[in-house]
Amino acid sequence: MLELEHYPIAIANAAHTVNDLEATLNNLKIRIASSENAVNAEVAFDLTLKNELQRTTRRHELLMADDVYPDLTKQVNRLSYEKASALAHLEQLRNEFSVAKLQARQEIAQQLTSLEVRELVGI
Repeated sequence: MLELEHYPIAIANAAHTVNDLEATLNNLKIRIASSENAVNAEVAFDLTLKNELQRTTRRHELLMADDVYPDLTKQVNRLSYEKASALAHLEQLRNEFSVAKLQARQEIAQQLTSLEVRELVGI
């Protein structure tokens, strides 16, 4: 566990990491949506495709043939896992900080109690 005074900075850094991952994920999702929209437009205007199954299959083929789409989806999956881990770490730091504050309060209360007892006894 960290010293009590180091928790706010550690929590802020962990939150910053989560925010950076979220921003990166959003950018990747925008790029994925752009690729999907281009493929959807191509499939929508392909008159050789007769039914939904053919359109779905062609859409999948085009997306997998795209130069960047498979890499983007892998990056999204990897960053989603990293973000989940970063969120768990952030939550752990917040919980540890709460525990450390409670322990500090308990120590202060014990010190005050022992002082009061000494005063009552006359030591």
